[in-house]
Amino acid sequence: MGSITKVSGPVIRAGGMRGVQINELVRVGDMLLLGEVISVKNDEASIQVYEETSGLRPGEPVDGTGAPLSVELGPGLLSGIFDGIQRPLDAVREKSGDFIVRGVTVPSLNRSKKWKFVPKAKVGDTVSQGDILGTVAEFNIEHKIMVPKGISGKITEITAGNYTITQAIAKIGGKDVTMMQKWPVRLPREIKEKKHFEPPLITGKRIMDTFFPIAKGGAGAIPGPFGSGKTVNQTDLAKYSDADIIVYVGCGERGNEMAEVLENFPKLMDPKTQKPLMQRTVLIANTSNMPVAAREASIYTGITIAEYFRDMGLDVAVMADSTSRWAEAMREISGRMEEMPGEEGYPAYLGRRLAEFYERAGRAVCLGDKPKRSGSVTVVGAVSPPGGDLSEPVSQNTLRVTKVFWALDSALSRRRHYPAINWLKSYSLYGGELREWFETNVSEDFLEHRNQAMALLQKEAELQNIVQLIGPDALPDKERLVLEATKMIREDFLQQNSYDEIDAYCTLRKQYVMLRTILHFYDKASAAIAVDMPLSKVLEAPVRGDIASLKRTPEKEVEAKAEAAIKSIDKWFAN
Repeated sequence: MGSITKVSGPVIRAGGMRGVQINELVRVGDMLLLGEVISVKNDEASIQVYEETSGLRPGEPVDGTGAPLSVELGPGLLSGIFDGIQRPLDAVREKSGDFIVRGVTVPSLNRSKKWKFVPKAKVGDTVSQGDILGTVAEFNIEHKIMVPKGISGKITEITAGNYTITQAIAKIGGKDVTMMQKWPVRLPREIKEKKHFEPPLITGKRIMDTFFPIAKGGAGAIPGPFGSGKTVNQTDLAKYSDADIIVYVGCGERGNEMAEVLENFPKLMDPKTQKPLMQRTVLIANTSNMPVAAREASIYTGITIAEYFRDMGLDVAVMADSTSRWAEAMREISGRMEEMPGEEGYPAYLGRRLAEFYERAGRAVCLGDKPKRSGSVTVVGAVSPPGGDLSEPVSQNTLRVTKVFWALDSALSRRRHYPAINWLKSYSLYGGELREWFETNVSEDFLEHRNQAMALLQKEAELQNIVQLIGPDALPDKERLVLEATKMIREDFLQQNSYDEIDAYCTLRKQYVMLRTILHFYDKASAAIAVDMPLSKVLEAPVRGDIASLKRTPEKEVEAKAEAAIKSIDKWFAN
């Protein structure tokens, strides 16, 4: 046992701590506040405390637990709402009221609820870490109970029945095995090997899926200034992406914004199952007025839970909103420890911490051969650069380690263009790896259409500089047609209404059909202008209204309507 020698906000120093380890969990003061050892020198330890430290004074005791900060993994995670160190907010509220009382101790997972365990292994089987012992039905997910780390050997007992997560369901090599396991949050869960990136994570957003796709197991960043739609986009990704499990980490966001997420998420319906989206979601809530140390830990809590579901062979998507607030928490703790600051006061290890976090994404062959399986963790991190300045350290270090960049633009959001993703600043480096998948599963010319549309949008940006000087009427018809075609691409394809029942989600096939129809109009119009048809005649084509209505056409009708539009285009330009 040691004692407090200095208190500096969330960081305290304690003497008499010989024998403690880095990242060891400790109990601080008479209120038994939870903390984590972050540096050790001789017998003095620096500790970041996950709760408010006001009232602590030198001389109060500090006790080590002998274990690192860990999360509890097992049935009961889904639909759970936790704080940054995995305290269930519903259970905390029952125990301490609407405000979290310091030092409150609540188990992360319900200890009294019983789950129906169905064995998949039998007595006499030899198993090791990662092998499936059985399953538990949790909403629509088959929650697989896996052999935990450190246990292997022959199964001597395994019984079907209703158990709590702390009751033994099997005996392996003389050791009891329960449905719950613990894992240190800062340690990536073990895998056999990483796999190549395929297929894409289908988001239902046209600008993301067609122009800047992200692979399952990929890492992406969505930076943007205040009010540009980071949270709305991440909520849409959580609702519509084809991931099996969603882990949403609200890291340091404003309290009212996080309250809105917590209030709205339980009401959202899953488009696939028509059941509450929360049934396949885990929420980690850590607002900007909560202790910074817990904010720093919340990212690791979320990614560890995601890795646990990945190990079952599921595809998991992690929404981290926002990594800038996480970096600010690191900066504050680093400053209180009197470390040498790096750029803009951030710690010198900012880039390494960001890389460690995003590198935990990926498609992986899971441990365990009974049965063999693979899963993925896709990470999308929101970045909130001050004043929208993407040259600041968090944005730049994030760009170094992510391969998808969805750049939100405040100018687009002011024009009510949503999603407000700037198509000239954004990029995806997964295009080459996903090319074969798109050609096989959508169409052989899918990427050709995408490249043609991008070339037109880039041409439009060049023409806009001329238009601002001399006006559009001074341009030749061929270039004015480019402006009209890109207007159709922007308004009829890229713009998408998240609150429209039909337009909120768009399948890849529908995206292809829509873009093909717009480009077919442009190609026919270009050929007509080349043989001296006036642009005014081109723009009178009634089919343009049909093209604009494709986005609000139901999926089962869009192919027929697009084919009819293409025939109308051919007929118009043939006359």
